Amino acid sequence: MTRMTMQAAVTMGQLQKRLDVIGHNVANINTNGYKTRESNFSSLLSQQLNIEDDPTNEAGRLTPEGLRMGTGAMLGHTNINLDQGSIQTTNRGLDIALLEPNHMFQLNVTENGIEETRYTRSGNFYLQPMENDQVMLSTSDGHPVMGEDGPIMLDPNMESIQVSSNGEILVTRGGEQQVEGQLTIVEATRPRMLEATGDNMFRLSEASLATYPLADIIDAVGAGEINVQAGALEASNVDMAKQMTELTQTQRAYQFNGRTVSMHDQMKGLINQLR
Repeated sequence: MTRMTMQAAVTMGQLQKRLDVIGHNVANINTNGYKTRESNFSSLLSQQLNIEDDPTNEAGRLTPEGLRMGTGAMLGHTNINLDQGSIQTTNRGLDIALLEPNHMFQLNVTENGIEETRYTRSGNFYLQPMENDQVMLSTSDGHPVMGEDGPIMLDPNMESIQVSSNGEILVTRGGEQQVEGQLTIVEATRPRMLEATGDNMFRLSEASLATYPLADIIDAVGAGEINVQAGALEASNVDMAKQMTELTQTQRAYQFNGRTVSMHDQMKGLINQLR
C-alpha cells in the first residue's frame, strides 16, 4: 500500500467513527437527560524530509523547511457536552430536572456482584419496594439514587411525596409534611474524565483516577447550591441542525478520501498500461 492510499484509508476509518458518534447523537435526540458527544480529530505520526541539499538555495524562502508527510488523521477524543437542555414539565412528583450545567445525580450500580458509583442527568425516578417493608428511590432499572446517608429509604405509609428545589425529600404523613431525605448532587468539574457506560450513565475510569484525584474530577454540591425542579425532566441537548451540518461535512470528507484512493488506482492502471 502506497503512502497516498494509506493516508486516505486510515482517515476514512476514523471518519466512519465520527459518523457513528453523530448517529448516536441523532438517535438519542428524544432521550431525557442525554448529553451530546463531540468528536475531535488529531494528526497521526508525521515525518519531515529534507529535500534541499544546498543551504544557499534556502535564501528568501517563506515556506516551512523540508517536506512534511503524514499518515492521516485519527479521532482524538470524544467529549461530553454538559450544556443545559430544555426543561419539559411532566407534573410527576418523582421527575426531577437539574437546573445547573455539570450537576449530576449519584447512583449506586451493582454489576456482576461489583458495586460502582455512577452519575446521570436523567431524573425520572421511582419508589421500589424493598424486603424490609420500606421503599427505595431508584431509577427505572432499579439502581439506588444516593442521598446523604446512602440509598434513600422511606416508609411506605405516606400521603404524598415531593422534592424541594434544594433536593430535600418531603413526605406527608397524617397531614404533616417532614423532610425524610436529601438528594446527593455532584458537579463534574472535569467532564472529559467521564466515561459513558450506557443507559445514560457515566463513571470514572481507572485511567481518569490515575491522572487526577477524585476531588479534582467530581465535587460534592452543598445543599445551598443545589437547584432542581420537581415535576419536570431535562430534554436532550442535541442540536439537530448542528448534527446535520457535521454529518454533511463528514460525508464530504469521506467521499474526498475515497476519491483519492480511486484516482490513485486509476493512475496505477495507466502506468501498468504503458509500453
